[in-house]
Amino acid sequence: MKLRTKIQLFSSIFILLLLLLVNMAIYFLFYKISTDSQLEQLAEQTSTIVEAINNDPATATNEFMKAYLPQDGMIRIVDQQGTAFLTELNEDYSFRDPIFTETERQEIVSSEGAPDVAVIAKPIIWNNGSHANEVVTIEVSSQLTPLEETMQTLFFVLIAASIIMLIPIIIAGNVLSRFLLKPIKALIQAMRENMQQTSWKKINVESRSKDELYEMEMTFNEMIDFLKESYEKQEIFVSDASHELKTPISIVKSYAQLLKRRGTVDQELVAESLEAIDSEADRMQKLVEQMLALAKNKQVREKEDVNLAKLVEQTVQTFQKAYDRDIQYKKQDGEQVVRGLSAPLQQVVYILIDNALKYSQGKIDVKLFAKDTSVVLSVQDYGNGISEKDQSRIFDRFYRVDKARSRDTGGTGLGLAIAKSITEAHQGELTVNSIVGEGTTFFLTLPRSQ
Repeated sequence: MKLRTKIQLFSSIFILLLLLLVNMAIYFLFYKISTDSQLEQLAEQTSTIVEAINNDPATATNEFMKAYLPQDGMIRIVDQQGTAFLTELNEDYSFRDPIFTETERQEIVSSEGAPDVAVIAKPIIWNNGSHANEVVTIEVSSQLTPLEETMQTLFFVLIAASIIMLIPIIIAGNVLSRFLLKPIKALIQAMRENMQQTSWKKINVESRSKDELYEMEMTFNEMIDFLKESYEKQEIFVSDASHELKTPISIVKSYAQLLKRRGTVDQELVAESLEAIDSEADRMQKLVEQMLALAKNKQVREKEDVNLAKLVEQTVQTFQKAYDRDIQYKKQDGEQVVRGLSAPLQQVVYILIDNALKYSQGKIDVKLFAKDTSVVLSVQDYGNGISEKDQSRIFDRFYRVDKARSRDTGGTGLGLAIAKSITEAHQGELTVNSIVGEGTTFFLTLPRSQ
């Protein structure tokens, strides 16, 4: 069943039930008020008859009763044996057998196939004829024929009114369902087009009111932007990864073919080819390892306290032993402890120092100090620097400022992207400050362990 049908069906059934309850309440309330009014009038009439009989018992005759006889009614006197010894009634009036009562009663008696009857029964002392000085019951009743006709008319009026009210409600439900389902249908259509055509279609929300449907459409548009960005990044990643792997594979294949043709006669060519194949294999291995590092960094692992001062010092010593370069390390007194994972954080430090060594020829300044509730590591080189346009993109995967120079130094364009990802996973921040011709400084800011 479609949502539109459900809305119409639910609203129609709900309103129909509500109308039935309201109409039943009106019907029975009107009936109660009308019967109470009839009983009240009949009780006043009975009191008048009793008062007249008490004042002059000799007047209690059929002629007297006829004078007080209600329309479509009956008056009778019932003795203690339940026998009516004085009765006056209108034609075609039939009622239940007489009943003697010692207490006053007011009731509405219903009988199948006949109008309801209002009955007033009241005990009195009879001072006339053979039942002199006896307690008898005077029973005055009236058939509610006009009320029955009125109730029938009211019933049909309520039915007609319900039908008249139900028609615009059904129309309103249809209009409401169209109003509610229009943006949903547009959303479904946009989803189908996006799946079939990859068109990244969004919903136009300029003329929409700020309601829940508007929020749904805005959320959909934001999701489309996110998916589009992710898809484009994925395409770029695959394209760049393919490009990066294609070059070393082509070189390896070319040297392998060269060895196959001339390797047996030229030993210098063999040495050159083996060195090139080994170098390109290292580049491919490094590229694959760095891509895996990006994926592994997304995994959730339990963090611990890390002495960043000691970790940086160890890393600097490693580079000082491996490279004949001037790397100056200055740290603030005390242990600079952060919360995180030792191996990934050491990788960030490694990437920043390695990056500084690749793109400069002079000394490297490494500083570690505390700032408010954070620990800051700065790595400064005095190379060519990075332009403002490139500074906003150097943390993107495979992006390199100087591709030719990066290839010479063995760069893959993934190092800073990995460092950025690890830093963000530690709730930190990695920024760059660079001036062309003067050098570059990277700042790693991490929250201090509490």
